[in-house]
Formats: sequence, C-alpha cells, structure tokens
Amino acid sequence: MSERNTIAREVTVTGTALHAGVAVTMLLSPAPSGHGVVFRRGAAEIPARYDLVGETRLGTVIEKDGVRVGVIEHLMAAIAGAGLDDVNISLDGPEPPILDGDALSYLLLIEQAGLRGQGEKRRAIALMRRVEVKEGDASAALEPADSTSYAFILDYPGSAIGRQDFYFAFSPESFRDVIAPARTFGFMKDLESLKQMNLAHGASLENTLALDDTGVINKERQRFADEFVRHKILDAIGDMALAGAPLIAGFRGVKSGHGLNNKLLRALFSDPANYEMVTLP
Repeated sequence: MSERNTIAREVTVTGTALHAGVAVTMLLSPAPSGHGVVFRRGAAEIPARYDLVGETRLGTVIEKDGVRVGVIEHLMAAIAGAGLDDVNISLDGPEPPILDGDALSYLLLIEQAGLRGQGEKRRAIALMRRVEVKEGDASAALEPADSTSYAFILDYPGSAIGRQDFYFAFSPESFRDVIAPARTFGFMKDLESLKQMNLAHGASLENTLALDDTGVINKERQRFADEFVRHKILDAIGDMALAGAPLIAGFRGVKSGHGLNNKLLRALFSDPANYEMVTLP
C-alpha cells in the first residue's frame, strides 16, 4: 500500500485481558493522517513507539506519565499486517482483550471497520546497514533488503516444541493466511508461578496453546504443526511495528523475545546512518 490509511468507522470488542484477567472493552476509531497508532486509557494518550516500551516480561508494555498498556504486540502485528497507519485505540482496562490469542482476531476487527485512504504517501524505514543485538545464545538482527521478510529459529530442547524455523516474506495476504492465525503458547508447569507474579490470569485453553511433558494439551486448537515459531514471527512483527513506520528490512531472530526485539529497535535508531526514510512508490 502506498497511501496512508486509517479505519473507515469505529469498531469495538470486549474480551478478557491475558495477564490481568479482567474484562476489557476496546474501541478502535479513525485518526488523522500522521497521527500514528495511539493508545488511550481515560485522558492519557500513549503513542505506540519503541522508546515508550517500559517492560517486556511476557508481553510488550508501553507507558507514559505513569499510565501503562500491556500485551500490545498481537494487536500491533494485525495493524502492521493490515497496512493501517493512523488509529486511536481506547481501552477501559490495562491491556487489549486477548481474544483468540492470535492476530487474526484483531485483523478481522480491522476488516470489519474497513480502511480509508488519507490522501498522503506512506513513508517507510529502509535499512542501510546491518544492526544486531545479542543476549547469550539469543539474537535479533535487521538487514538491508529490497522487501520485508522475517526469519526465526525457535529452540525449546527437551519439550514438545523442540527446534522450529520459519521464513516469511511479508505481504498482507500471506500474513493473514500463515502468520496471523498462530496462537500464543505457554507451559503448564509455569502457570502457577506466573499467577504468583500477577500474570496469566486470563490465559485459558481457548486462547493459549498449553503444553505439558506429553505435548499440546488442547491440540484440537492447534492450527499449524509449527505454530510456535509462526507465533514468534507474529510477535516480532508486532514489536517491529513500534518503529512508527513500515520497515523495509530482513528481520532475523534466534530465540529472541520482546526484550531483545525492543533493544534491536533502540540500536537501529541510535545511529541515523543505520537507515533512511523513503516514500513508498
């Protein structure tokens, strides 16, 4: 898409917050060109930007002036996948509702609202040189490329997941079919400790692929054999959307998570020689 887009009309949904476990109503509403993606809680407005990420523990959390919005990565992935540039997201709770634990649920909501052109050309961030961050045996990198792609290696030795790798050439059509439906996942052995940390109160067998020593407990909910690595790409797309404009780059992740993804964007923007802004044809 070469033209900036907002949604054509307001659309709303109510569901459960993944970590808080409370009911949340979310309203998406149109925004003017150049406004970007902005979350609203009451009178507070928090732009969806990498430099406002305050926490990355089991989800990307943005915060400003003491107000926080958590677990935004699935929604941000859907926004990026839809080619949506300008939108207001109003919440009456601490997180968007988790819905189906994927990005497709949000994408269907955006499709229900429809897109409206803003009459202004889209700008994108083109990589000029490779940027990489590492933590132990995990890494995340962005590389110069003519088009956008994501490659990921996931490795959970000794578990039902094992090692999975996936390459995804980004397009709205393929995102909808092969990445957006991939659900979030977690291990049953971690659930109690997560709840003690005030996390995962809204996780259920309806919105999360749950694993134990024998494999996927709710296997009837699994959509792909390699759904786990596809979901990690979904997360990466959502995290990279906090760059504030589409990225023309190759993302390469090895066992990376939200924290490393955010460090990658901070490294990218730490030196203007790493990138240039281009107008999409």
